Amino acid sequence: MTAVDPRQDEPVEAGFGGSGSAVPLTKRFKGYLALTKPRIIELLLVTTVPTMFLAAGGLPDVWTVIATLIGGSLAAGGANTFNCVIDRDIDAVMHRTADRPLATGLIEPAQATIFGTVLSVASVVWLAATVNVLSAALAAFAIAFYVLGYTILLKRRTSQNIVWGGAAGCMPVLIGWSAVTGSLSWTPIVLFMVIFFWTPPHYWPLSLRYRDDYVAANVPMLPAVADQQVVAKSIVIYSYLMVATTLILWPVANMSWVYVGTASVLGGLFLYEAHRILSAARQELDETIVRPMRLFQGSITYLTLIFVAIAIDPFVR
Repeated sequence: MTAVDPRQDEPVEAGFGGSGSAVPLTKRFKGYLALTKPRIIELLLVTTVPTMFLAAGGLPDVWTVIATLIGGSLAAGGANTFNCVIDRDIDAVMHRTADRPLATGLIEPAQATIFGTVLSVASVVWLAATVNVLSAALAAFAIAFYVLGYTILLKRRTSQNIVWGGAAGCMPVLIGWSAVTGSLSWTPIVLFMVIFFWTPPHYWPLSLRYRDDYVAANVPMLPAVADQQVVAKSIVIYSYLMVATTLILWPVANMSWVYVGTASVLGGLFLYEAHRILSAARQELDETIVRPMRLFQGSITYLTLIFVAIAIDPFVR
């Protein structure tokens, strides 16, 4: 039931969050938006559009791009919402996530579950109706794998959780490619592997920085169960695999010198930062000196620029 709180001068929702208190609708809206993890969605879309440019060999159909982005955003938002529902006990313990809507009680699990279900079903139906069935099927698989495979089966059971769970985050390139071509080929598979190998060196520095949170939440993220040298070596190994895979795209997709040059320079910088963490780990330096967040933040820039080069490449061949 909606009412107006004279202290707020805006509509509020009574009895929200199980506390019986009135919560402004704007706060409720922000809570639901937070469940979708918009910043993660932004990163997923950054990989989708350039893939569509590459698949089209130039500018893809504008409506296809818009429809794919809408469907992809709905799918990611639904999967992220389910993740918040399942992990609400973990989020409440970890300082980094303690202010999430379900952890604070702003939104109740039942409400979030309905919201996630609506977003997920809408994404599959939308993609099937406006793009093609293959893209819809890939989106459905991505949602199921992220929720069931990563969040439920892997996250709390293995230190390799983010390695295999990260596969769900690779699906947008397959969806984007299939949206344009109606099929899959070796090129989107290589792009899938680029993101697959990028995910561990992207996420492990973050979990290294928040190691105590994962220990407190009893989540076996690699930095929570292994010493810093093991984590650093793993980061370096996956970084080399990632850089090598970006270069494999050159012959597979017949990329131009613009992409190859960009991938080589960015790859070198990424490897430099990865080795800095390894060097500091070997010297047993404090993580405040190691500064793992520098690689975490830099990895986002790296992936963005790699896919910008992919988007530009069809126009300079």
